[in-house]
This record gives sequence, structure tokens and C-alpha cells, in this order.
Amino acid sequence: MHRATIVKEEILEENLHFLAIYLKTENAGLVLLSENEDRLGTLAASVPPALDIRTQPFLSSILLGDRNTTTARMLAEHLASKTGKIGLVSIHLKTVDETKANPILMKLFKKVTTTSKLDKGDEGESIGI
Repeated sequence: MHRATIVKEEILEENLHFLAIYLKTENAGLVLLSENEDRLGTLAASVPPALDIRTQPFLSSILLGDRNTTTARMLAEHLASKTGKIGLVSIHLKTVDETKANPILMKLFKKVTTTSKLDKGDEGESIGI
């Protein structure tokens, strides 16, 4: 039985504090991106195309919220593509416009999903409930 891996990262840029949590499970990945505190925001989900149909587009949808939808969908699709699993991405911004936050969120997303713990297949921090 494999346990979930949890990776936390943060970036301080332009006097703004951005946080990320990546929860990696056997069949899915969930990335929470937020400003100043860990919060659930606009939530996008994506599933990778079937392996035998290379031309099939990604299926993605917004499950919750109406802000930052373009970025959330794009990152969910990227996560699904990268992992071959269900990708869920949440973005919660309080004071920053999506246009200004996009480059920072992209950098943070890359940082949290390419952490050496995940690349090497280590279990990382796991919690029991």
C-alpha cells in the first residue's frame, strides 16, 4: 500500500508570499496554489487522454469558482499530461491580479511538482488519518 506524498513550497516575490501544496496519490495529483495562506480556490480537474488515442484532447473542467479559470485549467492539464493521472489544481488569489500572478504561479507550480523527493520516488511526508 502506497501512502500519499505531500510536498510544500513557497515563494516570496515582489513582496508577495505565495504558497503551494502538492498531494500526490497513486491515481491523482492535487496542487493548491494560494497567496499568503493555504486556501482552496478555483478548482480545475483534468484527465489525460487515453493512451491508445494520441489525438484525443485533454478533458478538463472547472469544478469550483470563477476566478483564475484559465490558469487553473492550463495547470491541471499540464499536471495530467506530466503524470498520466488525474490532475487537480486550485488557485486562490486575494489581492493580486491573475495576469500579474501567472508567472509566479507557474514558477511555484514547477517548483512543487519537480521536487527531488518526487523525482526520486521517495515517499516524502505522509500522513495517516
